[in-house]
Amino acid sequence: MRLLLIEDDLELVNGLVSTLAQSGYATDAVHSGRDALGACARTIYQLVMLDLGLPDMDGLEVLRRLRQSGMTKPVLILTARDDLQHRVLGLDAGGDDYLGKPFDIAELEARIRALLRRGDPTGATLQFGTVTFEPASRRLTVRGVDLELTVGELAVLELLLHRPGRIISKKHIFDSLYGGYNDASMSNIEVVVSRLRRKLSDAGAEVGIRVFRGMGYRLEKEWVRGESG
Repeated sequence: MRLLLIEDDLELVNGLVSTLAQSGYATDAVHSGRDALGACARTIYQLVMLDLGLPDMDGLEVLRRLRQSGMTKPVLILTARDDLQHRVLGLDAGGDDYLGKPFDIAELEARIRALLRRGDPTGATLQFGTVTFEPASRRLTVRGVDLELTVGELAVLELLLHRPGRIISKKHIFDSLYGGYNDASMSNIEVVVSRLRRKLSDAGAEVGIRVFRGMGYRLEKEWVRGESG
């Protein structure tokens, strides 16, 4: 699950990206309106966090252009302009929620979870065999026991859980994890998948990831000794 943060305060950006990563969100960050429009043209984000005070373009204009381009994902406005007039303008321009600065990170994450549940039908709980994943809270369990994964591992597993039994190409996984903002190579995906396979096995998930060389990966239920069929 990828989020986009549009914010020109670099200190705030670094803090938010790091904190959200600890909660399982992969967050791209851009610092201008033009970069924001370009990012959304290249990558499908599940949620956008938008500051209104950008250096090159008013945030409301960015929001209007995003909506005019057909972007339908939730937009959470983050801004110091917290008076009623600006809140109304932001919501009328296409915003889904409004959070004034300064804000508490716990409230920000609660707003994100609420918007993801409300704005994305894929936010429903995903289950395959003994593995259960709740996208909004980013909680993964195996037989009801929490399993800790890195952001990348969780992102790969989420993609596979959306289409169990179907092959997901390595390129699709790479684009979903890294978008256009990382110097990572395709071999990074092999490393992430290898670690994920080992963690699922160690947790006794009885769910595995099958590798199709030159094609991609598929989530499968593993054969268990003693089962019939």
